[in-house]
Amino acid sequence: MVLEVALIDVVPGQEEAFASAYAKGHEVLAGTPGCRSVRMTRGIESPTRFVLIVEWDSVAAHEQNFRATERFTTWRSLIGPYFAGPPVVEHFTDVPA
Repeated sequence: MVLEVALIDVVPGQEEAFASAYAKGHEVLAGTPGCRSVRMTRGIESPTRFVLIVEWDSVAAHEQNFRATERFTTWRSLIGPYFAGPPVVEHFTDVPA
């Protein structure tokens, strides 16, 4: 399992519109083969900052089943207009205890 973490800064004043766009596009992302779960959080101290957390079967599942498809184009067209700048996206794996 791979965790995708995306830091998304939204244009001030557009937070609610962004959240609505995310709700509309959630299933586009969540329904992608290899996607295990999707969660969006919002900053308390920084309310224009959102963090998208997605569990994928693998980095390849993210890149090939989502990023390289129309799903990504649809997703980005919904939420992209609210970005204050490009999101910072990284992949993570669990550290064994």
